[in-house]
Amino acid sequence: MRALLLAVAATSVLAACGSTGVDYPVTPLARYSMRVEPGLDRIALAVHDEGLSANQQAAINDLADRYMATGVGEVRIEGPSGEDPAAARQTWAVRSALQAAGLPADRIVVASYAAPDPRAPVLAGFETVRAAIPNCAAEPRAMGNRYSNESSLGLGCAINANLAAQIADPRDIVGHRPTSPADSGRAAVVFDNYRKGEVTSAPQEPLVEGRIAQAVE
Repeated sequence: MRALLLAVAATSVLAACGSTGVDYPVTPLARYSMRVEPGLDRIALAVHDEGLSANQQAAINDLADRYMATGVGEVRIEGPSGEDPAAARQTWAVRSALQAAGLPADRIVVASYAAPDPRAPVLAGFETVRAAIPNCAAEPRAMGNRYSNESSLGLGCAINANLAAQIADPRDIVGHRPTSPADSGRAAVVFDNYRKGEVTSAPQEPLVEGRIAQAVE
């Protein structure tokens, strides 16, 4: 009976030490893991009888550049619903301009939207992802005395916030970029030379007075 009571008491002490009543992740890496948030990059183009203006062409080119850099999914073009021929021409002119800017045709979708005016602007845009940067100033702080091995509240927030702000392409947070296939032909040449006992490295260009002999003109 005495042994049983001692075992129960020891279990209670350990449970009390392990239970803190806090429901947040116990490590800074888990508490402030980097995440991405969905966004939308979209421009509105006014309808002109004479077609796209120079400013609109420049805006479409900039949109295409941003899509190829950080875009997700397809570029969606939405023209105002109605029977306005100028709006219809403008909608398809935007599609042609995006293709001329380098976007593949299968990445462009044309649709209509319920507009209050048949001459409402033509919309063009795509979905994006952006890094979720926590507001570290609003995070709780607990810098007083504590009697546990847990990290302080707020520890790690600033580090991950700075990392998220510096990442050029937030898609890298979700997963790695696809890698190009290996050069199997070059690898086969190296292995063949190795089996023959020959030099496996590429021949070095001769040096002239400590400088490379040939330069690119």
